[in-house]
Amino acid sequence: MPFALPHQAVAAVSRREDGVLRLHSADIDGGVTELRVADLTPESDKSWTAYPAGVVWALREAGHEITGADVHLASTVPAGAGLSSSAALEVVLALALNDLYGLGLRGWQLARLCQRAENVYVGAPVGIMDQTASACCEEGHALFLDTRDLSQRQIPFDLAAEGLRLLVVDTRVKHSHSEGEYGKRRAGCEKGAALLGVDALRDVPYDGLDAALERLADDEEVLRLVRHVVTEDQRVERVVSLLESGETRAIGPVLVEGHASLRDDFRISCPELDLTVDTALKAGALGARMTGGGFGGSAIVLVEIADVDAVTEAVQEAFAAAGFTAPRVFEAVASAGARRLR
Repeated sequence: MPFALPHQAVAAVSRREDGVLRLHSADIDGGVTELRVADLTPESDKSWTAYPAGVVWALREAGHEITGADVHLASTVPAGAGLSSSAALEVVLALALNDLYGLGLRGWQLARLCQRAENVYVGAPVGIMDQTASACCEEGHALFLDTRDLSQRQIPFDLAAEGLRLLVVDTRVKHSHSEGEYGKRRAGCEKGAALLGVDALRDVPYDGLDAALERLADDEEVLRLVRHVVTEDQRVERVVSLLESGETRAIGPVLVEGHASLRDDFRISCPELDLTVDTALKAGALGARMTGGGFGGSAIVLVEIADVDAVTEAVQEAFAAAGFTAPRVFEAVASAGARRLR
């Protein structure tokens, strides 16, 4: 259940008819990269250009005649912070090309193509949540997404109206989905589903979890992964119910449960993330948990407006005392997803 941040990836795009794709980033040194769209090959590029090139490749593979483009990109989404900077870049370019070439694709269709670009062209086995959030989120709402059929519900999430804030603590510890650990967790989950005879772990009912875990007793690693996924699905349903009933503050303990599960069962946390959560809670936060792909990145912290400064200072002081790089702390506001600016 993601929501879009106010940070933006922006694309300025013009059409070409000569089969050339020219890419430039305001945020990365290296000048202009020039590629031929007919020569784009999966996993041939290990630089940042793989993400936009992958979008063009995915559109062409799906039968859309993209004949080239000049693309200038700029982003305020922190890279490597677990905040889906790559998905934002992919989706904004896909939306721009959709408009430029009059493809008529809807948000969820663009999200699926961007996921394919990252899975096949980049070589990162990511899911579709981040791309769908970038493409489909609405201001003041979180997106309750079923990743099997891509059905969506917009869940009211206007924290300011309730005297609350959601802080993002960027630990400055970089992570990368394509460096193996994400893939290992995914493979373990697929193994668990196969051992339990289901298509996916979402098909294991929460009230049948104990019985399922008994069947996995001989494989402790898979057991932990299964326990995390099944309980996490149930936590999402609890949060949706609480938000829809106006009990926003009650989601705090659910966030804490989720972090403990990510730390102990899924094992993708790190000392900086754990310190953030523990310190924020001691300083008066209502709840906190890591977010993103893990092994670094960011944590989110739910606080009363009156406690923002105290919690922020406590986290910053804890990082300094531990000898960690100073974190970046900012407010997250549920914002609109990808759109044309002009």
